Amino acid sequence: MQTTTIADTTANHASGAALDFTEFKLGWRALLVAVAGVSTSVNATLLYGFSAMLGPLEQAFGWTRAELQPAITFLFLGAIVSSQVVGWLNQRYGLRRVTLLSLAALTCGFLLLTQLRGSVWSLYLGFMAIAWAGLGTLQVTWTNLVNLWYERNRGLALAITLSGTGIAAIAMPPLVTYVAQAWGWQGGFVVMALTSSLIAMPLVALWMRAPHAAAAAAAAAADGAGSGALPAPPALTGLSFRAGLRSAKFWRCNIGLTLVVSAILGIVTNGVPILRERGMSAMEAGQIFSSFGISLILGRVVVGYLVDRLWAPGVAAVALLLPAVGCVLFGLAGGSVPLLVLATLLVGIGAGAEFDLAAFLVARFFGLREYGRLFGVHLGLITLGSSLSPLLFGAMYKMTGSYVALLAYCTICFTVGALLLLTLGRYPVFTHED
Repeated sequence: MQTTTIADTTANHASGAALDFTEFKLGWRALLVAVAGVSTSVNATLLYGFSAMLGPLEQAFGWTRAELQPAITFLFLGAIVSSQVVGWLNQRYGLRRVTLLSLAALTCGFLLLTQLRGSVWSLYLGFMAIAWAGLGTLQVTWTNLVNLWYERNRGLALAITLSGTGIAAIAMPPLVTYVAQAWGWQGGFVVMALTSSLIAMPLVALWMRAPHAAAAAAAAAADGAGSGALPAPPALTGLSFRAGLRSAKFWRCNIGLTLVVSAILGIVTNGVPILRERGMSAMEAGQIFSSFGISLILGRVVVGYLVDRLWAPGVAAVALLLPAVGCVLFGLAGGSVPLLVLATLLVGIGAGAEFDLAAFLVARFFGLREYGRLFGVHLGLITLGSSLSPLLFGAMYKMTGSYVALLAYCTICFTVGALLLLTLGRYPVFTHED
């Protein structure tokens, strides 16, 4: 028996190439909740708003930029712990309940950060603690919700959901900058608190429902029996948590995508300096690297559409080998602007595709029975890789004095990661006995 979701009832309405709009008609509310949730999650708001806080915090406390940067590492370390817990909590207590409590705790956490005092360690510990407070807002929750509502268009729905990080990247820096300039550094954290309480929380309270609960509530309203108890949710199929951890495929998927994330982070955090090393001015480097965002969005949507219709590991391998070509071009392009733009675009495609692929592959190859916990393990691994990679990149540059070693490392990571995904094989068919 296949995994039971509301999408099973609509799977026969779409052709192999066409979009199944029936799923979007049934699940658009859940999709909107997920997009809002990703864009206001603890990682998105702090990660994209923090750069605008550096100046005000430096002026207020005298902390240097070098002292402030490790705060993001502590945020990631807190997220590693949170991602291991949230899947279990969601499974035991329900997505909606855990998410609402997390949003309330996250709002309080941001407000408590306005009381920072003295040592920079208060900032570090605050960032780690707020990752625990907002554990229900991590991508584990939002991708779990979308996976329950979508099957034929799961890849595209996940791509749309995770585009919420783009919304945060666009909105948070100017908004936090304006407020911090007008009302001081505390205003930046107040804005982050308001995004959680005024945007995400009402949508979660109104529309965050599992498919079986939404269908039952609609039927009860139609029958005039809204006070009736909801039926038990359908049993989800897939590997148990223990079986998933013992699966060699699970670890090949984890290792492959962690290598890819490491490489993406290397290019993203060093993209402008790499271009400067090729003879570009600061303005030219910024303009060229701005094309990264265009290909990121394009890669996310196109790959999301294709994995719904083609063998996902094959699509993933192609999408992740393109950045490897981009890294080679960075090394060979010299001062050629067209080649440098092309290299940036190719890397952006992989950056846009990676997280969508991770959520899709975990759901498709290991099922929804323990999706939250298994994806939490994956999220913890790539977050750990993200935390340690900057140390490796800094050491590489210090040893060589150029970005050649970094580009070679990224090329290898993209290539090995893509090839590992090709070993995943056919999609499994799960029964309730698995």
